[in-house]
Amino acid sequence: MENAPTQASSLASGLQISEEVEQRFNLVKSVGEQCTHDDELRELLAKKAAPVCYDGFEPSGRMHIAQGLMKIMSVNKLTSAGCRVKIWIADWFAYMNNKLGGDLKKIRVVGEYFKEIFQAAGMNCENVEFLWSSEEINARGDEYWPLVMDIACRNSLAKIKRCMPIMGHSETEELSAAHILYVCMQCADTLFLEADICQLGMDQETVNLLARDYCDDINRGNRPVILSHHMLRGLQQGQTKMSKSDPSSAIFMEDEEAEVNVKIKKAYCPPGIVEGNPCVEYVRYIILPWFNEFTVERDEKYGGSKTYKSYEDIVTDYESNVLHPKDLKDALSKALNKILQPVRDHFKTNSRAKNLLKQVKGYKITRTALSKEMEALSVNAPNSASSAAGLQLSEEVENKYNIVRSIGEECIQEDELKNLLAKKPTPICYDGFEPSGRMHIAQGVMKVTNVNKLTTAGCQVKIWIADWFAQLNNKLGGDLERIKVVGEYFKEIWQAGGMNTDKVSFLWASDEINGRGGKYWPLVMDIARRNNLRRILRCGQIMGRSETEVLSAAQILYPCMQCADIFLLEADICQLGMDQRKVNMLAREYCDDIKRKNKPIILSHHMLPGLQQGQEKMSKSNPSSAIFMEDEEADVKEKISKAYCPARIVEGNPCLEYVKYLVLPRFNEFTVETDGSNKTFKSFEDIVADYENGALAPEDLKKALVKALNIMLQPVRDHFKTNDRAKNLLEQVKVIKCFSPCVYDLINHIACILT
Repeated sequence: MENAPTQASSLASGLQISEEVEQRFNLVKSVGEQCTHDDELRELLAKKAAPVCYDGFEPSGRMHIAQGLMKIMSVNKLTSAGCRVKIWIADWFAYMNNKLGGDLKKIRVVGEYFKEIFQAAGMNCENVEFLWSSEEINARGDEYWPLVMDIACRNSLAKIKRCMPIMGHSETEELSAAHILYVCMQCADTLFLEADICQLGMDQETVNLLARDYCDDINRGNRPVILSHHMLRGLQQGQTKMSKSDPSSAIFMEDEEAEVNVKIKKAYCPPGIVEGNPCVEYVRYIILPWFNEFTVERDEKYGGSKTYKSYEDIVTDYESNVLHPKDLKDALSKALNKILQPVRDHFKTNSRAKNLLKQVKGYKITRTALSKEMEALSVNAPNSASSAAGLQLSEEVENKYNIVRSIGEECIQEDELKNLLAKKPTPICYDGFEPSGRMHIAQGVMKVTNVNKLTTAGCQVKIWIADWFAQLNNKLGGDLERIKVVGEYFKEIWQAGGMNTDKVSFLWASDEINGRGGKYWPLVMDIARRNNLRRILRCGQIMGRSETEVLSAAQILYPCMQCADIFLLEADICQLGMDQRKVNMLAREYCDDIKRKNKPIILSHHMLPGLQQGQEKMSKSNPSSAIFMEDEEADVKEKISKAYCPARIVEGNPCLEYVKYLVLPRFNEFTVETDGSNKTFKSFEDIVADYENGALAPEDLKKALVKALNIMLQPVRDHFKTNDRAKNLLEQVKVIKCFSPCVYDLINHIACILT
């Protein structure tokens, strides 16, 4: 079609637009059915001689003419207008969308086949780059993944779900966690590729708008211009787009002449009706732009041959029945075959192309459904017998088992743990934490005790400093610099508090993931695509969230990543709190799904309650609920004196819990001074007996508990008073306000409204 007449003009900004820029604008704009916004596009072309245009595709089977001919015309127009076109071969995206069964080797073959077609059919590749998403992301993962995570943090799950049409889904159907990750990644692609223009189909518009919204959110001045092209219909009635799984709905780029003729002959083409007529659409969006005319050859008795130069003339003749469906179809078939002949020739004469096509034709174009087995597996599965039942353990292994088992309130599975300790002298144990403020004694004393037990039993402990996870969970406002400071402060405390670090590795999540991104992220994507959204939502507890809260997309990404951590670190044992149990079960279920024999053993330790009545766990945002590792003696005494500790009642009594889970494991005894005499307890059962019958009074229990806690905490206090680095870290941490994530969410929301 002819471009609109050109003329010099000016924008609202006052920028003068030359005739040459106006010509380029008309050419670029003609690519899209819709442009957001015209003035932004004009200004871009006026200021930038070679703007970057982002286009892309999922390699997922044979190429139909909507993907082939329309993209070739669009790219050629863009390069003619001076644009640099980056074509994103979205192999990882096809994988997440379960195309070709998620087989990356097949997806790669299809990507190469697509490139062959584009070049054979006439794409001018002089200013075009073909970029494999997996390669580009792996090469610059330290830039890409923080961007994805920030997008996930800043967008609600509901908003991300509204983008599902980009993958051929609706927000109401059964979704996998990968569908959420996919949207966040595609949004990141635009900025990662430094795109000035997004040139994709109308079905991709929602995610492109998401990218513009994100630019507004982070105050990024240069927002991508969205150029959305028309979606070509399928050949049958009511098919809004072509389908690769229904060959009768689409014409493929290497279809033989006879196949094209048959498909067009059978296509929906009601006489006199243009609306919803695919044959008329193909003339409008393919034939006219390709040849700048459309010639209908017919006998003189039917009006003779006629060449149309405009779509409007075709519509006039067709609606008035001057142009008959058969004549339209014959002319359309002839024009399409003329365009496709060079592609056929290439795939018959070029051995590489011929081999690629043979492979692609053998692939079934189906999506793999979500694993029914994964959904059926319970997150609360009880212990069951394993192949280790009846295993004879040496005394040494039995001792190791008893030490390791004593850490956990629950162990899945005990026989597996025995078998592991019998067969592997140095099993790997995974532990971790989110750096998110001052450290309380549950994170401090309990972890020191547990790690020392594990290393005594021969384990190698990998402590995952989950900085990126704290950012995803919006801890400390998602400020990575603050999160890093808190991580270093935690390390100082553990070493000062007596942790034996000979067999302990402290690993920063961001460093490890960046260093091994090529292994890590495909694992995250595989976990995400194998689990439906409902299953992942049930893991929200690991972040201190419930399934019913208004969640961000980050709350979906987080469990998939934490599950992947276990395999990245090659962990034999997961030693985390009971609140992390669901994601650890997810890891075991994933092993079942991929037929991995060595499943991680879950050792879930007790969650220490807060000091006040009804507080299930300590809270950093409520200092009265927790004792911190560098609290002064007077602070500890005051907090314990005010703690909930009803006489004769054991259930829900935090003071007794602290004795059970902190004091006895550290000292192997608990000494209480009563009426001038001391009584030393060796077991918690004896303490409970005396407390329930009134022989042990709350005030005496509290006094003894204060003394024991202060003995444990004194080396930490000394270290933070005498060591300059530790002192500086503590000063920084104390000024970091430990708001809860929901408070930060509210603050960020208010900030967005105000700006």
